Amino acid sequence: MKKLDQKLSRRRFLKGTLHGGAVSVGLPLLNLFLNENGTAYADGKPIPQRFGTWSWGLGMSQSIFVPKKTGPNFDLPEEIAALAPVQQHINLYTNFHVFKDDAPNLCHHSGWVVLRSGIAPTARENRPGETIDVSVARQIGNATRFRSLSATATGDVRDSFSYEGGNSVNAPEWSPLRFYQRLFGDGFQDPNTATFTPDPRVMVRKSALTAVQEEAQKLEKSLGAEDRRRLDQYFTGLRDLERRFDLQLAKPDPLEACVMLEEPMDLPTGLDADLVAKRHRMMTDLMLMAVACDQTRVFNMFYASAFSATTQPGYDKPHHTATHEEAVDPVLGYQPRTSWYTRRAMEEWAYYVQALADFKEGDGSLLDNSFIYATTDQSFAKIHAIDGIPMFSAGTAGGRVKTGLHIDGGGSPGCRLGYTAQKLMGLDIETWGDKSNTTSSDIGEILVT
Repeated sequence: MKKLDQKLSRRRFLKGTLHGGAVSVGLPLLNLFLNENGTAYADGKPIPQRFGTWSWGLGMSQSIFVPKKTGPNFDLPEEIAALAPVQQHINLYTNFHVFKDDAPNLCHHSGWVVLRSGIAPTARENRPGETIDVSVARQIGNATRFRSLSATATGDVRDSFSYEGGNSVNAPEWSPLRFYQRLFGDGFQDPNTATFTPDPRVMVRKSALTAVQEEAQKLEKSLGAEDRRRLDQYFTGLRDLERRFDLQLAKPDPLEACVMLEEPMDLPTGLDADLVAKRHRMMTDLMLMAVACDQTRVFNMFYASAFSATTQPGYDKPHHTATHEEAVDPVLGYQPRTSWYTRRAMEEWAYYVQALADFKEGDGSLLDNSFIYATTDQSFAKIHAIDGIPMFSAGTAGGRVKTGLHIDGGGSPGCRLGYTAQKLMGLDIETWGDKSNTTSSDIGEILVT
C-alpha cells in the first residue's frame, strides 16, 4: 500500500488569498489517496460498497431470451441482444424457481415478492418480511444522508418493489424535477465546495432532538415493558435522524466523481415507451450522481411495474394486456408484440449498467464498487408462470464477483441470488427465505475465491 504523506490527507485543502481574503479549495481524489489497487484510500479507509436493485415487468419469451450456452461468452438471443455492450459487466441467471408452497400464485405479485423478501405472500395486500434493499441498507446505509433511495420510470408513486413491512412501502421518486430538488436542493452539502458552513437550522434541530432524548431516558424508567419497547422503536427513528444531522454538520470528504447537475425540466405524465425510456434515463443519471456524491449507498430503480402498462406507438394494447391477449406466433414461436416490450426493457437495463460503468472511481468505476440485483415478476407472463424467472446482476462488488456469466440454476430457489447478495454486503445470515424458498447456498460460480 502506498504511504500517505503525513502532510497530505483527503481533508487537506489548498489555501491562498484572493483580493485580500483567505480562500481554500478541496483536493480531488488523487492517486496518492488510494492504495495500489485503487480499491481503498491509502489511509486504509475503503471506497464504499454500494447495493442497487433494478426491476422490469412481465418476464421474458424463453425461446429468444435464455442463452443456449452457460458460463462465459454466452450467446445473446434476440430478446437480449441489446445487452451486448454490457455483457462483460453482467451475469444472467436462468432456471431458478420461485415456490409458492401453500400460498396462492398471486398474479404479478408472488414472483417479485419472493425474490425481494424470500417469503411467498398469502394475499395481494400481503407484503411479508422486508425487501432485500431494506436489510442491506441497515448494514451499509447508515453513513450517508439517505439510508436508501428509490425512483421509478413509470411516473407513478405507487409503483414500488421496496418495503419495510406490510404497511410501510418505500415510495419512489417519480418526477425528475422533484428528485433533483430532493437530492441537490435544501440540505445538500457539496463535497467539493471550497468552503463549508454548518446550517444553523440543523444545529438547532439537533440540539432540540438531544434535549428530547434526554427527557425520554427519564420517562423510560417509569414505563412498563410494552411501552418501553414502543418508545425504543420510536427513538430508533430519532437516533437515525440525529445521525443524519451529524452528517450535515460535518464537511464531507471531496469526491472526484460528484458533480452538480443542472436542474432538469420535468416530463409529462404518460407511459409511451419512448417517454418511459427518457424518464428512466433521467432518473438513472440523477440516482447515480447521488451515489457518486455519497448521498446514498443503497438504491432502487424501477423501470416498470409488475402490471406494466407501457404502450407502443401504433399498437392498441399496453404491455400487460398484450401478454394475455396476443397469440403466440406459430412460425416465430413467441408473442412478437409482447417481445417488443421486453426488448425495450433490456435496452434500458443496458443503459443503466453502462451508466454505472462510465462513472470513474479510483482506478475503476462506480459499477466496480457496486452489486446490482435485477428481478422481474413472472417468467412467462401469459400464464403467470413463476418457475424459471430470469434474474440479472451487475458489478463486481469491489472485485469479489466474476461477471460475464450465464448461470443455470437447475431448478434451485431463486432466493439463492438474494442470499448471495446479502452475504456480499456483509449481512451475517445463515439462511434466507421461507419454506421451499429457504436457502443457505450461495451462487459460488460467480464468487472470486
